[in-house]
Amino acid sequence: MKAFFYLIVMSVLFNSKAFASDLDKITLTDFSSNKVINLSNFDNTKPTYIKLWATWCQPCMEQMPHFQRINEKYSDKINILAVNININENTKFIADVIAKFGLTMPVLLDNEGKLSEALGLVGTPFSVLINTNHQIVYTTHDSNNILDTLIDRLAKREKLTSEGDKALTAKEKKNIIQPWQKGNHTLFFTATWCDWYLKDSRPEMANACEKIQSNISQFYEQSENKQWHGFVNHLWTDQKALSDFITLYDISLPVDIDNGGVLFTHFNIRSLPTIIKINNGQVIERLTGDEILTLKAE
Repeated sequence: MKAFFYLIVMSVLFNSKAFASDLDKITLTDFSSNKVINLSNFDNTKPTYIKLWATWCQPCMEQMPHFQRINEKYSDKINILAVNININENTKFIADVIAKFGLTMPVLLDNEGKLSEALGLVGTPFSVLINTNHQIVYTTHDSNNILDTLIDRLAKREKLTSEGDKALTAKEKKNIIQPWQKGNHTLFFTATWCDWYLKDSRPEMANACEKIQSNISQFYEQSENKQWHGFVNHLWTDQKALSDFITLYDISLPVDIDNGGVLFTHFNIRSLPTIIKINNGQVIERLTGDEILTLKAE
């Protein structure tokens, strides 16, 4: 599973999506002011470079000096935006990264995960280049000469073309959400990597993941309501990683990968692990971290 993770992190993706007109309407939060903001607040006559990142992402931290250098060189010609995916984060962690690397570009929070979903995030760091026609022209996990060359070309107003549109359609998203709109369900959200990848950067979170994942089958089997389903975050995860995860923790409830992060976004899952209880599509209870252990007493 770890080998797969690093392959994803270091590979270049060419399956990006056309920059839909309604992407400008996605709500973000400006970290410095805590004000609601969206992409339409920035100069739409300029191309845009978005980096999706997380403070606990080691390759993200390795790329930050390069990212800051790009900002210093091109910020007058390109909108350069640092968008934190805001999963298992807090303000101190983000402020520490800004201070450590002297980041001077706008830092935004994708609090609902909608921008990450719309851009097709499959792993951080994730760089997205958008031309002045509001089309995605390049995506990558790397900071290398290819990225530098394309940024320079955008800064010179060269007309780079769109890579095409492979986003989930509205109908496909609706079909993913639909089964959870009727009846009572308990949904368990976690990630195949939160126990080991966060071990050094966020040991408390990693320990919580390990402890809860080790007990989740017991909670499920003791529950009177057997309408449980687990979903692992789609980032850095394929079917083999899921299979290894299920075997490692001997998980008895059904578990699937959340395709495109649709359910994580729909139910606003920002912390791992999380359990929600829903009735006819409405969340009636939400438990995160050690709160999940209270299920033992029920």
